[in-house]
Amino acid sequence: MTVVAAVRELRRVFGGTVAVDGAGWSAAAGSVTAVLGPNGAGKTTTIECLEGLQRPDAGSVRVLGADPWRAPAEHRARVGVMLQEGGLPTTARPLPLLVHLAALHNTPRSVDDLAARLGIHEFARTAVRRMSGGQRQRVALAAALVGTPDVLFLDEPTAGLDPHARLDVWDLVREESRRGAGVVLTTHSFEEAERLADRVVVMARGRVVADGTLDEVRSGSRLEDVYFALTRDAR
Repeated sequence: MTVVAAVRELRRVFGGTVAVDGAGWSAAAGSVTAVLGPNGAGKTTTIECLEGLQRPDAGSVRVLGADPWRAPAEHRARVGVMLQEGGLPTTARPLPLLVHLAALHNTPRSVDDLAARLGIHEFARTAVRRMSGGQRQRVALAAALVGTPDVLFLDEPTAGLDPHARLDVWDLVREESRRGAGVVLTTHSFEEAERLADRVVVMARGRVVADGTLDEVRSGSRLEDVYFALTRDAR
């Protein structure tokens, strides 16, 4: 197993609030790791440390063997990032934006193919600031995928999408893992985790309360039931 992302004893504090408290888990190449947890569990904070957007107060994170906070540009080019909110220039239109991003990479995906797969041609003339939440989600995912990354961080990638668009996103995520990329996604959807995940990490109050394959975490019960039991006990 090739580890593409690793969290070790991670701690992140904001004033008097401990957002992440000693969390540890890893994600492998060619697999999908789903991070589940209630609001405030520390999921996004952990992912943003892995993306190099936040710096740990203690512990460590590694992506493709490097500290993302100190990583050079060539390392960052191997990482695809889809933020929970924002990250897209508000005055840009989707196709020129994706063409620009593709030009920054050595082996980009076809912009036209991504746009077709995600239905972006339907609103290609619309500036980001005028898009619906679901439309911005689709453009953000295309931006994360266009560089053919070795590891993908997707923060709630299907939030706000209709059922058909959600299925399209799931197909793309599966294709990325089959290609050999390591995919780490946060989600509130038990169906999404069960459909996609090779490994599940459950967080509550900044800690990891379960970590393993889907079968290991479920232990014969529905993932939803296990999740609520674990996160309730952690409060």
